Amino acid sequence: MPPLLSPPLSPLLSPVSLLLGSYANSIVSNSVITRRFLPGSVSRPNVTMLGGELTVDERNLLSVAYKNVVGTRRASWRIISSIEQKEDSKGSEKHVAIISQYRQKIEAELERVCQDVLDVLDQSLIPKAESGESKVFYHKMKGDYHRYLAEFASGNKRKVAATAAHEAYKNATDVAQTELTPTHPIRLGLALNFSVFYYEILNSPDRACHLAKQAFDDAIAELDSLSEESYRDSTLIMQLLRDNLTLWTSSDGAEPETTQPSEPKDDKLAEASEGAEGAAEGAADAPAAEEPKKEEEAAAGPS
Repeated sequence: MPPLLSPPLSPLLSPVSLLLGSYANSIVSNSVITRRFLPGSVSRPNVTMLGGELTVDERNLLSVAYKNVVGTRRASWRIISSIEQKEDSKGSEKHVAIISQYRQKIEAELERVCQDVLDVLDQSLIPKAESGESKVFYHKMKGDYHRYLAEFASGNKRKVAATAAHEAYKNATDVAQTELTPTHPIRLGLALNFSVFYYEILNSPDRACHLAKQAFDDAIAELDSLSEESYRDSTLIMQLLRDNLTLWTSSDGAEPETTQPSEPKDDKLAEASEGAEGAAEGAADAPAAEEPKKEEEAAAGPS
């Protein structure tokens, strides 16, 4: 069976280098992001070196780089979990044992990277965030990475991760509703990922649809006042919200909780689209066209 995991990250080939390709050496060889935050093969992020708040570019670079690291592992985990279930249904105990080892390795890597991100957020980025935009961005990011942990955790660990994700998303929402316009890409990306959290982690399609529809309707009402600068990013995330709503409500009366439609999209897609900071970050980790179309899919397409 060919390995599904990505090769170990080399200290000389950071996610930023992978992201920027041949331009990496000249652009980010001395980047504060590379030196201080990104996961290497051994060391953990050093948050003590950060003097002040990150710039918008640094913030987005950090977010996108970590999403690349986590995204490949989340995709691998989904694939191998599906294979494991199929082999288990066939009664192939030997194959299941081998596959289970792969899955556990992926989960260990995911847990390490997610915890690294959460440590950076809690110890440095969130305490030093000054603008409302930064606060929403980082609390949303915190919710995203707790959500990623909840995706593969079970029992009490899943409950703890889900509770932490909900609290972070709620904190981000409280700030967003008072300091960001309904059409702001970061506010829309937050609504996109928060709704995916309700649908996929809390198994609450009603709340997911309500949140997504409210965000979409609020943005539509102010679309005429949307600046040209953020138009592309905002409308992209609005489309993802609408796609997820369509996906979540297309069960023709079947119980939403029991159906397993294609993954929703989160703002990963938006993120992939080079634009907006907020979109860039999360373009919402779109596991669904990131999240009802698939977070990963969206990411590949466009957090």
